[in-house]
Amino acid sequence: MSESKQGWVSRLEKRWKVTRTQVFIILLVFACTGFTVMFLKRPIVALFTDNGEQPILFSILYYILILPVYNLILLVYGFIFGQFQFFWEFEKRFFNRMTGRKNG
Repeated sequence: MSESKQGWVSRLEKRWKVTRTQVFIILLVFACTGFTVMFLKRPIVALFTDNGEQPILFSILYYILILPVYNLILLVYGFIFGQFQFFWEFEKRFFNRMTGRKNG
């Protein structure tokens, strides 16, 4: 099958070097992580701001500080769903790109 005729799931299988079932589990982990971070935001905002009002500085700090929390939650869900190794490698690649390190 040509590259253009492959479905997006097949392309993810090839890119991530995983099975079709693993693709869906990995996407489920990303979804669970995103929902968790979304649900955590409201109580965090309420705890650190008055009447839920978000000063711009708070918003900037929140988005900077939520990144490591997101990555930690991603690893936890990856462990729960049996895909820890995939997400551990994913995190290493992510932080290598952020820090400008080459894979060695």
